[in-house]
Amino acid sequence: MTELDPRAPTTNEASWFCCGAAWGPCGSAGGGACGNCKSGSRHCAWPNTSDSCYSITRPDKCGNDVLRRTCGHTFYVKNLCGTTEISVAIADCGPQTDLWCGEKVCCSGKCATNRLIDLTPSAYSAIGNLSTGIIPVTIRS
Repeated sequence: MTELDPRAPTTNEASWFCCGAAWGPCGSAGGGACGNCKSGSRHCAWPNTSDSCYSITRPDKCGNDVLRRTCGHTFYVKNLCGTTEISVAIADCGPQTDLWCGEKVCCSGKCATNRLIDLTPSAYSAIGNLSTGIIPVTIRS
């Protein structure tokens, strides 16, 4: 297993999810594991925010031993096929990485595997089109 160096970017997939008040394509949903998640904010879900989160998401089953990062931690995310990098704050637990081991998404020949981060619609749409559902990204702290 590869442990992610907190200073080095990793390449994985990003998907999007709904949380908080209704916004864009999302109806009203809960506030996430951190209680403050909002679809209209640049928030994300990370698979290792706590022991209980990790026991559900299990990124280790896909070969990713990700570092523990808790509510409010900032990541910088960039679509491999774009030039814009955004900052997002952890506001939920997810995605359930082990359901998608080996999944691969590409754009213009640039590929990534394994869903490692979920973005709110506001964050996702800043670097990709919501209709794609999944994009290859680099993630760094």
